[in-house]
Amino acid sequence: MDIKAFVLNKAKAAKEGARALAKVSSKEKNNALLKMAEALKKRRAKLIKENKKDIVLAQKKGLSKAMIDRLTLNDKRINEMSQGLIEVAGLPDPVGEITKMWQRPNGMTVGKMRVPIGVIGIIYESRPNVTADATSLCLKAGNAVILRGGSEAINSNRAIVKILRDTAKAEGIHEDAVTFIDIPEREAVMEMLKLEGIIDLIIPRGGEGLIRTVAENSRIPVLKHYKGVCHVFVDRDADLKMAEEICFN
Repeated sequence: MDIKAFVLNKAKAAKEGARALAKVSSKEKNNALLKMAEALKKRRAKLIKENKKDIVLAQKKGLSKAMIDRLTLNDKRINEMSQGLIEVAGLPDPVGEITKMWQRPNGMTVGKMRVPIGVIGIIYESRPNVTADATSLCLKAGNAVILRGGSEAINSNRAIVKILRDTAKAEGIHEDAVTFIDIPEREAVMEMLKLEGIIDLIIPRGGEGLIRTVAENSRIPVLKHYKGVCHVFVDRDADLKMAEEICFN
């Protein structure tokens, strides 16, 4: 199977996962997330074993110490991934929330209700913990996720995704609500960006180069940022209440 067909099939599977996930209750989603958190801890030995493969390859390629550190999974980081899933499970479910109601002059009542987007494509680099973070947030909001991590973390990401998919299936959630593009070729990203009508939103997470490449080539709406780290400096004579609100935002 060529790359184009491979990516298309993955995206179609995610679309089926999204349709099924739209019918899942808040309780079922939260329970699945909590079970995923447990599963990551229980299978930490497998995660660390697969992660070591990526680290060895990264060292052979001469990647920087900082890059290898971002790539590394250990007990602390696996615990943090697990805790992240638990925290997302504890958030209010946005699906079905009515945010506004008003009455038109003709007497018709109109409202706004929050609904799932559908299929969200996440394109990211290095950090394997993003795989669990992105999955948890998408599932909580009723969206299927199609993940495309960096090639340097492919073994780690594959192992994490298997745990998440296995757990979803065991909890009665369509396993293709969590879909992973598990090939290293960069062409796979370009094929993802062409799939308007199947993938509903693309979110790139990484360096400015990655984000600009995605934004410039995507036929799908992109949620993007460029510079990343921001700082707020508060002058001694500032309105502290206003400053606090700005910092919090």
